[in-house]
Amino acid sequence: MRLSWALVHSRQKEDVQRGIAMLETSLGNDRSPLHQREKLYLVAVGYYRSNDYARSRQLVEQCLEIAPDWRQALSLKKIVEDRIAKDGVIGIGITATAVGLIVGGIAAALARRN
Repeated sequence: MRLSWALVHSRQKEDVQRGIAMLETSLGNDRSPLHQREKLYLVAVGYYRSNDYARSRQLVEQCLEIAPDWRQALSLKKIVEDRIAKDGVIGIGITATAVGLIVGGIAAALARRN
């Protein structure tokens, strides 16, 4: 468990992926709700650090089904949801900019024709 914790908190993407794989493999082997909760949380951290925010949120929600008042999971859920919202706003800004450039290009082409 300590190695998995260290791997998902590593700065190296390969280590994070290795930690996720180790934890996911061991998830089915453990029947203890406490251990299940811990492993789900660590996998969620790993997915968050891998920028897979949707998967991270799913796993945090599974943690909260086991322990609804677990502060660490609640905190991670807020961080993940904030990041999803931030990425959504950035995506909308990029899309709006692209649309503006296309419309501007079409307008400039039409202005040159006339």
